[in-house]
Amino acid sequence: MAPAGDLAKLDVALEYGADAVYLSGKRLGMRAACKNFDYEELKAASLRAHLSGAKFYVTLNIFPNDDDISFVPEYLDYLHSIHTDGIIVSDLGLIKKAISLQPSLPVHVSTQANVLNSDTARFYADMGVKRIVLARELSLGQIRRIRDALPDDVELEAFVHGAMCISYSGRCLLSAYMSGRSANRGECNQACRMFFTPENRVEPFEFVEDDGTYIFGGNDLNMINHLSDVIDAGISSLKIEGRVKSEYYVGCVVNAYRKALNALYTGETLSDDIITEVEKAPNRGFNTGFYYGQPERSATTVPFYDFCGLVRKTSKAGTVVEMRNRFKTGDKLEVLSPDSKYHNSVITIPVMLDEEGNELTDAKVTRQLVTMPGVFLPPLSMLRRPQKGFNAK
Repeated sequence: MAPAGDLAKLDVALEYGADAVYLSGKRLGMRAACKNFDYEELKAASLRAHLSGAKFYVTLNIFPNDDDISFVPEYLDYLHSIHTDGIIVSDLGLIKKAISLQPSLPVHVSTQANVLNSDTARFYADMGVKRIVLARELSLGQIRRIRDALPDDVELEAFVHGAMCISYSGRCLLSAYMSGRSANRGECNQACRMFFTPENRVEPFEFVEDDGTYIFGGNDLNMINHLSDVIDAGISSLKIEGRVKSEYYVGCVVNAYRKALNALYTGETLSDDIITEVEKAPNRGFNTGFYYGQPERSATTVPFYDFCGLVRKTSKAGTVVEMRNRFKTGDKLEVLSPDSKYHNSVITIPVMLDEEGNELTDAKVTRQLVTMPGVFLPPLSMLRRPQKGFNAK
C-alpha cells in the first residue's frame, strides 16, 4: 500500500510495483500539505489504479466537526460512483454514517483511531468495518492476539516504513500550540522534527554537531528485512508512509518493498541491494518501531542519495529529464528504475539540449526539461547520486 500525494506520485507508485494506493480528496484528509485530488483527479486516479490492477483507497481521516460532516453524504456518493475500493476513516460517527449511507463502500479504520487492543478491534468489526489499520505502537505479539480475536473477513493493515509520530499516531498538540496548525486536521507543522536549543538549563543537555538537538524526532520505521514476521502476525496489507514525500522517495521505497515481497513469495534470500535500497531515500535513521518492543534510537540519519532528475519521456532524440537537483556534463549518476535492466546502472551525463534545442553543460534550473542525446531510459526512471562525503555501497 503506497502513498500518493498527487497524480504524479500515484503514477510513480503504480509503475514501481504498488498493489494499492491511498490518497485524499481536497477535504477530510490528514495531509493538507499535499496537493491532494479534486473530483476529476480522484476519478482519474481511480481509473489509473484499476487499469494497473491496483486497489484505490481514499482517506477521510481527520477528526471532523459538524461542518465537515455536512459535506459527507454527497462525497460518499461520488467516491462510490468512481469505484473507490475503500475509505479510511478515524472518527467513530463518520464510520457509522459511511456504513449507513454507503454500505457497499468498504470502510477501513484509520491508524488515527489508535486501535491497540482486541476489544476495540472487535467493536469496529461489529460495526461492519472491513479492515483495521492498527496503531503503530503495537508489538508483533499484540498484533497476533488482535488477529485471533477477529473474524476472518476483517483484515489488518500495519505500517512497515516511514516516519513515526512521537504521539499515538498523530494525537499531538505541539503543532497547534506553536503555529495554530492542527495536527489532527491534517496541518501538522512537524514541530517534533525541528531542532531546539534550550536556555537556562541546570542539568546536562547533549547537543549534536549541527547546532541543534532533535529532542522529539524519532527514527523512521524500516521493516524491509522483517516482512515475514509482520505477515505471520496476521497483517494483510503492508503500508508505506509518505504522502508529502517526493516522487523519488515513493519510487525508491516502493521499488525496494516490491522486490522484497517478491523475494519472500519465491523463497529467495533478500539481497543486500534490496535492503540498502531504502537507505538511498531521505530518512531520519532507522529502527523497527515497536514490533519487537521499545525501539532503540540510532544516533544519526543514514546518508541518502540526492534526487537529480525524473525521466519524462524517451525518443530517438534521447531521454528528456526534468531536473530536480543540479547536475553537469560529465557527472556520473545512478539510475533508479522499475526496469531491472536499467536499475542501479550508472550513466555519464552528456552535453544536453534545452527546450529550444540549445546546448548546455549545466542543468541548474529546477524542473527544467533537458534532453540527453544518446541516453535511453524508461519513463519515470530517476537519476540520483550519493550526497557529498558519502561512499555508495
